[in-house]
Amino acid sequence: MSLLPRAVLAPRGTLWLVRHAQPLVAPGVCYGQLDVPADANATQAAAQALAKQLPHGAQLQVSPLQRCELLAQYLRALRPDLAYKKEARLAEMHFGQWEGCAWRQIPKVALDAWTADFWQHRFGGQECVAEFMARVACAWQEAQAQCRSGDVPVWLTHAGVIRAVSLLARGVQEVHDSALWPMDAPAFGQCWQNHAPEGVSVT
Repeated sequence: MSLLPRAVLAPRGTLWLVRHAQPLVAPGVCYGQLDVPADANATQAAAQALAKQLPHGAQLQVSPLQRCELLAQYLRALRPDLAYKKEARLAEMHFGQWEGCAWRQIPKVALDAWTADFWQHRFGGQECVAEFMARVACAWQEAQAQCRSGDVPVWLTHAGVIRAVSLLARGVQEVHDSALWPMDAPAFGQCWQNHAPEGVSVT
């Protein structure tokens, strides 16, 4: 008899977009790819909820940052049937020299330079939105192919990546105006589903 939790009969061909649990970082801090840990209890709770929802044989693709890795570890302890792969393209956008700084302390001139050239400017000197969207789009296209073949990819990732997917799912590949960047994202430890070929919907 299997001791695995009973998984919900979610439709195959679905990309699950899971945000890591609450990170242990002060409110208002720009952290991006800063490798901050997540709250262990919140991560455990998120894993327990997700373990009950994911269909058997779902394929975990995990950002290499420890706040996502911890969720993957807890989830696989509950659901050893889940395949696992570390995926660097699912890391949050890199904000370079501003990571670890409070947003309110970042010079206005730096923020203005970014909003003036939102698509191409490397805010913090590391990665621009165009580069970020390109790597997420590449991973998303592969996930859509998995979905079309009936697989169920599960991304353990970050708000920025999920927002990028919400654009890609609507056919938006470039964002030149910062005002058009989406604000909605799952809460910490929560998930959205992307049902190919339709758009993103909250689960």
